[in-house]
Order: sequence, then C-alpha cells, then structure tokens
Amino acid sequence: MENLQGIIRKSVNNVTNQWDKLGYVANNLANFNTRGYKAVRFEQMLKEDGYLTGALRTDYKQGSVQITSNPYDVAITGPGFIPVFSPAGEVAYTRDGAFKQGKDGYLVTNDDWIVGEGIKIPTNCYKFQIKPNGEVIAYDAVDAAPRKLGTIPLVRFANPEGLEQGDMNKMVPTEESGDAILVKEHQCFAQNNLENSNTNIYDSVSDMLRLNASMLASTRMMKVIDDMYNKSINIRE
Repeated sequence: MENLQGIIRKSVNNVTNQWDKLGYVANNLANFNTRGYKAVRFEQMLKEDGYLTGALRTDYKQGSVQITSNPYDVAITGPGFIPVFSPAGEVAYTRDGAFKQGKDGYLVTNDDWIVGEGIKIPTNCYKFQIKPNGEVIAYDAVDAAPRKLGTIPLVRFANPEGLEQGDMNKMVPTEESGDAILVKEHQCFAQNNLENSNTNIYDSVSDMLRLNASMLASTRMMKVIDDMYNKSINIRE
C-alpha cells in the first residue's frame, strides 16, 4: 500500500514538472516573433529520492539581426540591455530596440517608456544618427554640422540569469542579478536593425511533441497504478 502511494506521489510530481516545462516551451513558441526575446529553458533534474525537480535557465545568446528601414530601430550586438523608464519612474531593461518618437519628441519604447535619461529628437531635423557607441546625433540640414542629442546607455549584469521577466518584453533586476553596470566604451548598437528572438522553433516543436508523448505515457501509468491501488483496497476489505 505505502509503495503504491509513493509511486503515485512520484508520478504526480513528475507529471507536474513535465507540465511546467511544457508551459515554458509553449511560451518560447508564442514569443518567436518578439523582438529581442530570450528563450527560457526548464531543466529537469532527478533527485536522490526519485522525485523530479527543475530549474529555470535563460538562453542569452544573440538572436539574428534583421535590417529595417526605420531609423528609430536599434539592435544590440553582444551582451547587454538598454535601460528604460516608465512615466511613473519605474526602471526596467530591454533588448527590444523597436523605438519611436514620443509625443514630446523623446525616444521611447512602443509602450511609451523613455529610453535612457531622455533623448529628444527634433521633429524638424534633417536626419538623426545612432552611432555604435550609443551617441545620438542630429543634422538640422544637409550641410549642417552634427549636433549631439544624448547617448543611449548600455548596461550589463554580473548574473543576467537572475533577472526576472517583466511586462512588455522587459527584464527586472533582482538580488541575484545584481545592479546594472554601465558599459562606458563599446560599439554594440546598430541603427536600422532589430534583434529577433533567439527561440529555435524546430527544437521547441520537437520538445513539445516529446513532452506531450511523455505526459500521456505518465498519465496512463498513473491510471494503471490507481487501478491496482483500488483493487488492493477491495481485497483488504
């Protein structure tokens, strides 16, 4: 009786872990077209007592970079994040460089978070340029001298695995991630480019099919064990 109960408990635990992993795989697939999204892995580990446990791992490898015709688009090539600030003063970090000009002329995210400390793009300027080091330069006319508007900051974390996923494709620091570290000298920005999600759709679909088959097998085994358990109770009665 106790052995059957133990097997049932382990089976329930294992199916729960498989279900959690399936949820993260499905989330990766759902974010396949999300700019700068980093895939999350749910790594399963078998403990000494026979129970499964899991740990979350974020894959921070570079996504493919796509050329666009929008001068407000900027991709990060290499590690790092761009700090953005909400209208209420909250700070978060993103790799989604699909920016735009806000109502006050400031460079903002698609959901109107200000990029960096605030970079105001003149509405009537001839053109503006985002340099690889993050400097934003405006030209008032074809033959005008360049005018610096500000700098898009790039930050890194000692332990990016410790970051938490926030809303609208933003990351939020935690004690595990540590504080943001400003990168002073770099050549990591590419204007007129966007970083795609690094989700591998083929691996994700394969994982989903494998997990689905594994969960079906586990639930069938639980049904067999449950029948055996009920029969053993009837015999004792």
